[in-house]
Amino acid sequence: MPVDPLDLVGLRPLMARTAGRSSVVVGLIDGRVALDHPAFAGHPVRELTAVAGTCRGSDVCCAHGTAVAGIIAGNDGVCPRCTLVSRPLFTDRPTDGGPATCLSGVRTGELAEAILETVGAGAHVLNLSMAQPAPSGVRDRALETALDHAADRGVIVVVAAGNQGRVGSSVLTGHPWVIPVTAYDRAGHPMPQSNRGVSIGRHGVGAPGDRVPGLGLDGRPLALSGTSAAAPFVTATVALLRSAYPNAGPAAVRYAVTHGPGRRRSVTPPLLDAGSAWTALRGMA
Repeated sequence: MPVDPLDLVGLRPLMARTAGRSSVVVGLIDGRVALDHPAFAGHPVRELTAVAGTCRGSDVCCAHGTAVAGIIAGNDGVCPRCTLVSRPLFTDRPTDGGPATCLSGVRTGELAEAILETVGAGAHVLNLSMAQPAPSGVRDRALETALDHAADRGVIVVVAAGNQGRVGSSVLTGHPWVIPVTAYDRAGHPMPQSNRGVSIGRHGVGAPGDRVPGLGLDGRPLALSGTSAAAPFVTATVALLRSAYPNAGPAAVRYAVTHGPGRRRSVTPPLLDAGSAWTALRGMA
C-alpha cells in the first residue's frame, strides 16, 4: 500500500516538535531557486551568488532547484524555518555539442568551488542532488579537498547516490564524511535505478524518491523522482535535528541519522528513520 513520503521515514512526529531554526543554515548546490515563489514568502531563503534574469517555466534546472528547495524549506517543506542558502550551479546550457542539460553538465572543479563557497557562507549541512562525477578509482583532488574542508568545519554533506542503476561509488559517495542517499518507492522498496555500492550501503540511507510532490514554476506542480528527490529529505532531517539539539556536535547528528543495528553488509542502505535518529540524539545529548 502506498505510503506518504513523510510517513515513510517517520518525519511527521519530528516536524511536530520543531519547524527548524533560522540559525541553522542549509546550503543547496543545485539549479537556481525561484525566490519569488509564493511557497518561500516570509521564509529565510536567499541566493548566495546572484544570477541575472528570472526563472522561466521552461528552465529545467531552475525547476529542479526550486522543487528540491521546496522539499527542504517551502511552506510544506520539512524544515520551513531553517535558513536556506541557494548556490546556483546548474544551468540550461548545451554540453559537448549536445542538447541543453543541467544535472550532468557540471565540472568537478566548479562543484569543489561551490562547496567551499557554501561552507564559507556558514552552512551546517549541504544538499547535492546531482549526477555523480567519475566512478571510484578516478581521483579528483580539488573535490576531495573541498569535501575534507567541509568535514573539518563540521558541515554535513548529503548527496544523491545517482540514478544510473550501477554498483560502485564516486568521489562524492565514497568520501567517509558524506551521507549518500538512495531512493525508495512509496511501498518502502528500494528503487532499482538508484546507484548502490559498499560505501553507499555502509554510510548512506534511503529516502522517498517516488513521485515526490514538489514546487513547480508558473503555478504548475512538479513531481520529482529519483535520488535527487530523496536527498533533501535527509538534508532537512539533519537540519531539524541541528535545530532541536543545537549543542549536539555534527558527528553525533550524522551518526544518529546513519546508524543502524549491526554491521551493514548490503550495498543498499536502509530507509531513514527520523524518529530513531531523534531518540538516538536525545540519548547522546
